[in-house]
Formats: sequence, structure tokens, C-alpha cells
Amino acid sequence: MTEKPGIVVTGASGRMGQMLVRTVASSDRARLVGAVERAGHDWIGQDVGTAMGGAPLGVTVTDDLLEAIARAHAVIDFTAPAATVEFAGLAAQARCVHVIGTTGMTDDDLAAVRAAARHATIVRAGNMSLGVNLLVQLTRQVAAALDEDYDIEVIEAHHNQKVDAPSGTALMLGEAAAEARGVSLASVADRGRDGITGKRERGHIGFHAIRGGDIVGEHDVLFAATGERITLRHVASDRSVFARGALKAALWGQGRKPGEYDMLDVLGLKD
Repeated sequence: MTEKPGIVVTGASGRMGQMLVRTVASSDRARLVGAVERAGHDWIGQDVGTAMGGAPLGVTVTDDLLEAIARAHAVIDFTAPAATVEFAGLAAQARCVHVIGTTGMTDDDLAAVRAAARHATIVRAGNMSLGVNLLVQLTRQVAAALDEDYDIEVIEAHHNQKVDAPSGTALMLGEAAAEARGVSLASVADRGRDGITGKRERGHIGFHAIRGGDIVGEHDVLFAATGERITLRHVASDRSVFARGALKAALWGQGRKPGEYDMLDVLGLKD
């Protein structure tokens, strides 16, 4: 490809959407060619740069993804599950790389995404940062090395506007730990303990969600046994780490065969 890949950002007015717009617009490896918002949003028809309170970027916000991706090579999507499922179908029709950072998706949502991946390249991850994906790998290795004498707890913290819990990243970490122990996460996950719950089940993986202020993202994986504890931790202090990872995924996906990939593929960390 001789020209820089054109990128469309969905949910352009959101916290991540605005960060993605800035990241793509300032990149020397990609072009911002589209910004999408839901029908009826105040930004529709405005230049996205102006709507964000800055200089014009030459891209008008639209509610028509199909029109926006007609001139795009990739869509970066941090929106909501229902919107992401719709976008996956449209991106597949356009044979456009679809980078999905949306969390809180149901099994039915994921099945729809997998169906779209038969026709298009999809990169989906609960977290796009390099550090978090290294943490996932470390969690897998430590869980494989330690037996069930070590209880596993995943503790995550995010800002007070986040609508899903546990976070997508927490679930990635739990999945890595469960996989390393040869069990399904669904069969061993403990969430939201409250009241007289009884003693902790051996081999279970606990999840705890903290919501407050403007916390960008903090994740701890605790391995606790009698006499010692091991804690693996990642702290994100700026959303730009997610935006940079998402752009990296969009560029990596160019020319790839249709299928569903994740950030471990992008970063070359797959076993």
C-alpha cells in the first residue's frame, strides 16, 4: 500500500474516541478519514476537530458508518456492544479492518463478531496496551507454575463513568489464569462477594471492581498462599496508551487474512 491507511473512529465524542481522533490525526503512518457518532448527536455535521474544541481536521462527523468506511482501510471502535456488532457487519461488507476495544460483550455479541471475521480482519482485545498484554502473559506463566494452594484474585479500578464490570482487561487476566490451570473461567469465577458467602472455594478466581473519580485503569493479579503473596500489577495513567495500541493494531491488520486476532498477535507475543 503506497498511501497511508485511512482510519475511521467510531464514538468520536467519547473519552477514548477523542483520544483516538487525536492519535490518528497526529500520526505520520495513517490518515483520519472518518468520525462517526450516533444519530441525533450534537456533533453530527461538524468538523470533528472543531467539535473537540480545537483546529479543524477536515473530517465531518457523520452517523453513517457505511458512507465513512467507503474511503477507509480500518475502523477503530471503542463504543457499546450493540453498536460494535452492527459495525462488525458493515466493516465486513467493506472488507475493512475492524479494531474492537469495546468491552461488556455477551456470548451472542461475540458470536456475531466471529461470523463477521469470516469475511474481514478483526482485532479484538479487552485492552490494547503493550504493558497489559505483557501482564496477561505473565499471569498465564505464574498461574501455570503455581498450584491451587495459591488463590488468585483479580482487582481492577476504573473511572466512575465506566458501565461494565469486571473490566474487559480483568476478564482477559482471569481467562489467562484459568487457561493456564486447564479450567474454564466460567466454572471458577467468583464475582461480587457479599454477605455470608462461606469460605473461599479452592481453585476459584475472584474478581473485584473499584469505580471512582478519573482512574484510567489499574489491574492487579494477586496470588495468595499461606505465608506469601505475589502481586502482578499494571497502571495506566493516560488513555493514549490504548489509542496507540489500537492504531498499531489497525496498521498491523492491513493485508492480513480474514479472521479474529488479538493484541498478542499484533505484538508477536503468541506462544
